[in-house]
Amino acid sequence: MKVDIICPLYNASNYINSLHSSLMSQTVDFDVSIRYVLTESTDNTLEILKGLNLEYVLIKKEEFSHSRTREIMAMDSESDIIVFISQDVMMKNDKWLSNLVNPIINGVCEAAFSRQICENNSIEKYIREKNYPEQSRIVSKEDIDKLGLMTFFYSDASSAVKTSVYKELNGYDGKHLIINEDMYFAHKIIENGFRIKYCADSEVYHSHTFTLRELFNRYFDTGVFFKINSIFLTYKGNQSGMALFKHVLLRAVREMNFKVLLILIPNFATRYIGNILGQKYEKLSSKKRIKYSLDKKYWTKFEEDI
Repeated sequence: MKVDIICPLYNASNYINSLHSSLMSQTVDFDVSIRYVLTESTDNTLEILKGLNLEYVLIKKEEFSHSRTREIMAMDSESDIIVFISQDVMMKNDKWLSNLVNPIINGVCEAAFSRQICENNSIEKYIREKNYPEQSRIVSKEDIDKLGLMTFFYSDASSAVKTSVYKELNGYDGKHLIINEDMYFAHKIIENGFRIKYCADSEVYHSHTFTLRELFNRYFDTGVFFKINSIFLTYKGNQSGMALFKHVLLRAVREMNFKVLLILIPNFATRYIGNILGQKYEKLSSKKRIKYSLDKKYWTKFEEDI
């Protein structure tokens, strides 16, 4: 059994040493290869990779997209299972990888993803608690009526998929997606009769603290994604933003986290407004498109996809 770990890198000098050490410390009974793909950076990530004598592919900034970069690497894989990770995760223990891929090896599912734990005392900490619970689950097409959009909840910050299934489904169909490429692929997995397991015993630390501007950009791009891939708007969203808001509010009150309580309403309002404007982006002026988009060059690709 062979497993390929594929990890995109960009300005990763603060992550690569500890990340690679964590990967090398995994206890497994199968063959593992680690393949880094580095987008041209302004720090010394390239020198670190060379110094550690690690395998990597170097690409130009204009060649990168969250979907196509992963897809090109995955389509070239000759492994049995592909594992995707992001540069800013840290494995909680040496069982992360085996607990992630063994369900696929044992035929329990065709794809899997890890539990994410946020270490900082922010809103994201409570959101991850809600989205990544302590109980594992397996979802299939039969769960769509019950779970709605949450059936396709899947994160390639730490995920695995059977290589033959990934290639059979043609990855991300050659699209340049700047966000939600994991949900896009999860939809293909489920709709084609395959299964996804959320592996609560495969744990990674994944922490972010977003400014309101960064949060707006993320949710604006999410809104654009839903506008372009409108099939997702047809599924019920049984985990509404209001339910998530209430969860965060209650957890922050219980822990007397006043920093979170002060920013809670502006934070969720920013998410909502960004998402709504993203779904209506075609009505914005060209100047506003450039201002609100994370990356100007993708607007042309978005419009071509439509």
